[in-house]
Amino acid sequence: MKRMTENFLKKLKDVKLLAMDFDGVHTDGLVYMNEDGGEAVICSRVDGMGLELLRAHSDVKTCVISKEENLVVAARCRKLKIVCHQGIEGGEGKLETLKKIMSEDNLGNTEVIYIGDDVNDIPCLKEVIGVAVANARPEVKKITQYTTAAFGGGGAIREICDFILEAKGIKIVL
Repeated sequence: MKRMTENFLKKLKDVKLLAMDFDGVHTDGLVYMNEDGGEAVICSRVDGMGLELLRAHSDVKTCVISKEENLVVAARCRKLKIVCHQGIEGGEGKLETLKKIMSEDNLGNTEVIYIGDDVNDIPCLKEVIGVAVANARPEVKKITQYTTAAFGGGGAIREICDFILEAKGIKIVL
């Protein structure tokens, strides 16, 4: 596992966009289905609080780039006030979407973090500051700059939000 280093923390100071996959990052990767085909997932309120704190105390934008086109993904993103790009096929499709976002916001590769967990995230993870969740595929962990201590759906997003705020010198006191 790639641990937090001062060098990695310094990279986060200039971050302006936190982009994330959904399944396996906001969730543990499991999906619950009923007999009618309806789906449900479990997301972490800890991650939600991290995103809320990041939004309230910094200028860092957030977005989800997901292969799944699903009402569950859309609903969670709406609740968290995250821009949601759904139905993005393949790693190259995700990368194309990420590059479009970066171009529209005039962002360089060192100003963007992407958090992923599976092989279709690899092109995005290689393009910017790549972060793997603890339960990511081995081939994903191998190419990222950092692997979270927490699992997807279990605080991994909060971990990164806290590090971004720390790198920017923002202390949260409630």
